[in-house]
Order: sequence, then C-alpha cells, then structure tokens
Amino acid sequence: MPGALGAAAIVGVAAALTVGLATGGSAAVFGQRLAGAADAAALAGADAASGAVIAVPCEVADLLAASSGAALASCEVVGLEVTVTVSASFGPLAATASARAGPPG
Repeated sequence: MPGALGAAAIVGVAAALTVGLATGGSAAVFGQRLAGAADAAALAGADAASGAVIAVPCEVADLLAASSGAALASCEVVGLEVTVTVSASFGPLAATASARAGPPG
C-alpha cells in the first residue's frame, strides 16, 4: 500500500502539532493566571500600605498569592507603593511574575 506510509506520517505530524499547541496554550493560560496573582497580591499589599486595610503589606500579599496557588518570592514596600514577585511551577519549569501597585502618579 503506497499511501499507507504517507497517511501514517500525516497523522503523526498532526498529533505532534496538537500536543505542541495544547502545551503552548496551557503555558499561556498559566502565565496569565500567575500575572493575575501578582497583580492581586500587589493591590492587596498597597491597600494595607495605605491604611485602607489594617494589615502588614507583605503578609497580606503573601496570603493572597498563596490563595492563587503561587508563592511570594519578593515583596518591597516603598511609601505607599508595593512591588511583588510571585512564582509557581509549570511542570518542570519555574515561572515568575511581578507587579507594582500604589497611588496613581
């Protein structure tokens, strides 16, 4: 059967592309969720730094990051501005995201 080998090759290439695209899509979604966790942690820390919430800024940022499945890698408070970096694992790879929140201007 001369066409069997060609058909098998086409199916193999299609399967490899499907797996590659699914993995890439999953990584993109994971990155967006991690960025959202960093944003939320920075906003919560800034609320605490401004006094809108009675808490220690980096502690509340850590709690919020943990509730999103991430770990707070760093937290810096300068005045009313909070900068955080969160990290999480995507399979064997480590991913990080950073965010800054504070008053406008």
